[in-house]
Parts: sequence; C-alpha cells; structure tokens
Amino acid sequence: MSFGSFFFRKPKVHVFLRACYYSQASAHKKRPKGFSHQRCFRNLTQTLDSKKASLTILLDTAYRENERHYVLLQKSFPVIEISEGTEAGSFLRLLDYVETLSLDEEAILYFVEDDYLHRPLWVDALLEGFSLPGPSYITLYDHRDKYLLSLYPFLTARLFHTSLTHWRTIPSTTNTYAMRCKTLKEHMQIHRAFSLNRKITADHEKFCALAETGALLLSPIPGWSTHIDCEFLSPCIDWKKEMEEKLSEN
Repeated sequence: MSFGSFFFRKPKVHVFLRACYYSQASAHKKRPKGFSHQRCFRNLTQTLDSKKASLTILLDTAYRENERHYVLLQKSFPVIEISEGTEAGSFLRLLDYVETLSLDEEAILYFVEDDYLHRPLWVDALLEGFSLPGPSYITLYDHRDKYLLSLYPFLTARLFHTSLTHWRTIPSTTNTYAMRCKTLKEHMQIHRAFSLNRKITADHEKFCALAETGALLLSPIPGWSTHIDCEFLSPCIDWKKEMEEKLSEN
C-alpha cells in the first residue's frame, strides 16, 4: 500500500447493536404506529454501507421467549449471546466484548440500541463528522429536548459543517453514540462507572463527566438517526414516512 492510499483511506466503522427480548428500560416509551424493534433492525441493515462498516449484534437472552429472536433468523451478521436482563448490564458486557478485540486505534466504534431508525448515508455522515478537528464523540441523533428552553434555558453551541450536514456541540446523549477506539480506551473507566450497579446507564451524567475531561460531543442538524420515542423524535425529518418507505416489506 502506498503512502498516498493509506493517507486517504477512511477508518472502518464497527457497529455494535444491543438487542434483547424485553427491556424494562424502554417498556414505558410511547412508540409511533407501526413501530417494531424488528423494523428498526431491518432499517439498520438496509442503510448499513458494508464497504465502510461492519455489524456485530449482542443479544441479551435474559427474558428469552418461545419465539426465536429476529436477529437469530439472519446469517449475515454475527450474534453474541449474553444474559443480563438490564440495559446497564448488557452495556457492560458490550464493553467487555470490545476489549477482547484487536481493533485499530483510529477505528470508529458505533454503539447502537435496538430502537433507533437511521437515514440512508448515515455511515458517510458519521465518517465526515470524525474528519472534523476536535470531536471525541458523535451521535447521529438530533435531540429534540435540546430545543426545549424550559430544560436548557442557557444552552449554547459551537457550529461546524461537513459536505453532508451541519453539526452542533451538545452536553449529553443517550447510550447510542460513536467514538474512536483510542477514545473508548482512554475513557473506559468513566463508561463503566455510570453503568456499574445500575439497571439503566446514567447516560446524561456520563457525558457530563466526559465533558469535564475536555471531550467534545457533536450532534447533526438535522438528525441522521432518531430514537423512536414519540416525544423526542429528531425534528425536521418525517420519520413516519422514512419508516413506511424503507420498511414496507416487514
């Protein structure tokens, strides 16, 4: 490989999806008509650019049902079975698993929960985000709550742009986000601390702690993904249409 081809080679994105049979953490959430976790999975695999990204699935079998889980019905992506029963527990097992892998320090890791929808070209948008100087973490979710002044009356943001999208700094995100492998290693103790001895990861507090280390978190405007929660869908995108058009085969 020549120096030139190495210099322009984009780092590979390693996607890690956490799935389960039942989640106490999300059972209360209001979902749009037609929602299913299987549809979110189909969307993720359909929009995944396999030339630039890989996918590994961690399936929590703690609440195993008689019906075989949908991720076990496909053979395109590896499935790692765990048994935890809590969101925080499954996240800690994800960290354990990633630590066993021999990944390039510059590789991008994308941790995804199983109730997210993605727009096509999200892999390209993510790679562009990490081409900017400074970001330690990136979410593809444009958080609706960050626009609610009653929650964030004094919130300010730095703005950036790449060819596909604008980006803003935000103080925190959910437990679905991306970072370089070297960043995860550097902050591993913090990532573990806010999931240990909990049922649900304290994600907001975690990112506040990461910010104290100087870590910068970016979010796109508008979003390239959304958490499927009716109250907090990424704004400016017709996600119902996206779901209907991309997932009509389900």
